[in-house]
Amino acid sequence: MDVDLRKVRYFVAVAEELHFGRAAERLHIAQPVLSRQVRALEEQLHAQLFVRDRRSTELTAAGRQLLEDSRTILAAAEALRRRVALAARGTSTFTIGFMPGLTVTEPVRALTARHPELSVELVRTTWDDQVEVLHDGRADVSLVRLPVPPRGLTVRPMFGEPRVAILPVTHRLAGKESVEVADLAEEHLLNDPDAVPEWRAVATELRAGGAARPRGFRSVEEKLEHVAAGLGIVIVPLSTSEYYTRGDVTHVPVSDLPPSRLAVAWVASRRSRLIYEFAELVTA
Repeated sequence: MDVDLRKVRYFVAVAEELHFGRAAERLHIAQPVLSRQVRALEEQLHAQLFVRDRRSTELTAAGRQLLEDSRTILAAAEALRRRVALAARGTSTFTIGFMPGLTVTEPVRALTARHPELSVELVRTTWDDQVEVLHDGRADVSLVRLPVPPRGLTVRPMFGEPRVAILPVTHRLAGKESVEVADLAEEHLLNDPDAVPEWRAVATELRAGGAARPRGFRSVEEKLEHVAAGLGIVIVPLSTSEYYTRGDVTHVPVSDLPPSRLAVAWVASRRSRLIYEFAELVTA
């Protein structure tokens, strides 16, 4: 059975919006057309994907499973398109993703010394897309901060580094040799709490209503602006705090947090010799 990727894209839009009208607007197609395409996909898969009534649209168990798998399928299709386009242009390009605070200068120089004809491109990633850039083909390899969803990936550990709290220079804890998570529990954390589950556990215990989720920030620079303004704190790996130095904030080690672990990752099905060479360079 061949599944039409266009129908899968339509399904994903509806699954994410949970509203056929909004999904149709997002896709720039008429709602009746969208409904017909989704029904055709259901018939093809012999499964009901949505439960609809006049007030709501909900995913069925089959729909939830399809949504989970569809994102991987669509990302793989996009990665295929990118790689074919590069091959058609006759360019030999190797793209490396890296998280803020990390430097890849030495391994890139070593790789290009071995392959002078190779064009290396660098893509800075975030906590949200450090794996996505692999699945959709924007990067061949990515230096990631663990944990990451391992599905479909080869993940090779590199090393760990301490985590620190970045505070305003006027903060009550600024200048201390180290602090513990409990010392920070009453602070407004600007990280996603999922990235610092130890803080979330302590803060939730202290606050009857639970630890509030912050608004999302796309960059370290945004977070540091908020820290400097006294609007919260962030917890980051030591290398990140040292890379983004500024006079109005300071960092203090958090002694009872486990280290931030780094790894090099790539799509498991890739068999590129360059990927394995680069992985050896960064894990040597």
